[in-house]
Amino acid sequence: MNREIRVRFAPSPTGPLHIGGVRTALYNYLFARANGGKMILRIEDTDSQRFVPGAEDYINESLAWLGIGIDEGVREGGPYGPYKQSERKEIYRKYVDRLLADGKAYIAFDTPEELEAARAETPNFQYDASTRGRMRNSLTLPEEEVKRLIDAGERYTVRIKIEPGREVKVNDLVRGEVKVMSDILDDKVLFKSADGLPTYHLANIVDDHLMKVSHVIRGEEWLPSAPLHVLLYEALGWTDTMPEFVHLPLLLKPVGNGKLSKRDGDKLGFPVFPLEWHDPKSGEISSGYRERGYLPEAVVNFLALLGWNPGDDTELMDMDELTRKFSFDHCSKAGAKFDYQKAAWFNHEYIMRLPDEEVGRLFLPILAAKGIEGFTPEYVAKAVGMVKGRVNFIGELWDQADFFFTAPTEYAPKDVKKRWSADTPRIMGELIEVLEGIDDMTSANAEKITLDWIASKGYHLGNVMNAFRLAVVGACRGPHMFDITELMPKEEVVKRIRRAIETIPAPEAK
Repeated sequence: MNREIRVRFAPSPTGPLHIGGVRTALYNYLFARANGGKMILRIEDTDSQRFVPGAEDYINESLAWLGIGIDEGVREGGPYGPYKQSERKEIYRKYVDRLLADGKAYIAFDTPEELEAARAETPNFQYDASTRGRMRNSLTLPEEEVKRLIDAGERYTVRIKIEPGREVKVNDLVRGEVKVMSDILDDKVLFKSADGLPTYHLANIVDDHLMKVSHVIRGEEWLPSAPLHVLLYEALGWTDTMPEFVHLPLLLKPVGNGKLSKRDGDKLGFPVFPLEWHDPKSGEISSGYRERGYLPEAVVNFLALLGWNPGDDTELMDMDELTRKFSFDHCSKAGAKFDYQKAAWFNHEYIMRLPDEEVGRLFLPILAAKGIEGFTPEYVAKAVGMVKGRVNFIGELWDQADFFFTAPTEYAPKDVKKRWSADTPRIMGELIEVLEGIDDMTSANAEKITLDWIASKGYHLGNVMNAFRLAVVGACRGPHMFDITELMPKEEVVKRIRRAIETIPAPEAK
């Protein structure tokens, strides 16, 4: 194909953006950027009954958080707007009229009750060449009656007229050539007079053509619609500009079979939406990846590998590297299991990639929420830098780094029982004298002096160091002890040891 690469992500503002939709947007973006193309965000709001206030803003905010840049859209503008389908009514009507005039579509007046009666009468009823002759439409009614009904304001739909006996071919960049006989397709509704809006099928074809979309990249669930869309391109005389189709594999449940759903996330404790969502109707709050502490880079990397691989064993790739490597040659046909535990692993890896200063900045709101202040950004960065390798999420840092910011008020009972003996208070008192005599509290220097003292006294190294850790940290956990004391003011270290001596009861007093 020798034309500009132009792709579109076209969500409906009917609720929060599902993580499967995020992956579709990501693949569109990566393909466009890999080929020097453009990314369009088109809002498909023709279903006015299902419109949810706030959903469009949510979509835009989600994509922005993930770094999925939009070239043309409702907010960005562009040469082929409007980019919201509800604002394109007059455009669609022109093509509805063309299809009717060319005999490629017809007007149907069947009421919901009449359609229900037809379904009851005919098993597996389908509105097509075999049944439309007995229905109430412009193919069976006199022209004058059709005009009278329209003039009288009777509601109608416009249906595509599909001729049977045709082999329809869909060329898909992932699945190859897909062939379908037109006999199995029904005469889908393209337009509804009730609201003057087209259905998904016609609106998409018209918009993709007018917006010069070169590739339609969407979920596998839309594959059954592709033959109809091919026929619509033909009916409108646009076969020369028909886009390439790409139908992405489904995101599957982590456990069991079927498509990933919100219920799976609720059951197993992981989000299925990029951002937290507050349902304006029910008031229900659904968790989001952002609010759970996922980094956007980690979410992007994780999603990119659900149905695609770079052709080698590389797993950690930022957006630039994903863009350089992305193509549909390595896109899977089979569905991808949603491994939410792997998502946590990716988040850990991206936290490890972040400079300590950035991890510290992300940790500051947690300190603020706990009412802790007075620590410099440099101190916070060094503290979290020592423990970030132990967490998957920023929110878990507090449990690993709390002792850097607040002195222990309690001591782990198991560690006290194992590490605090009758001699410990005396030895800890001697340790205070040693520490107070050290001018250079850098980790290596303080460690050498302390270990030399322990050896000179013939004390058991493990007993002394574990009691030291218990006094300062409150439990036998945390990073290298002398890294802690290098960062923490010496006066604070000494104060904590004294408090432990005074607070922890001697074994015989228990």
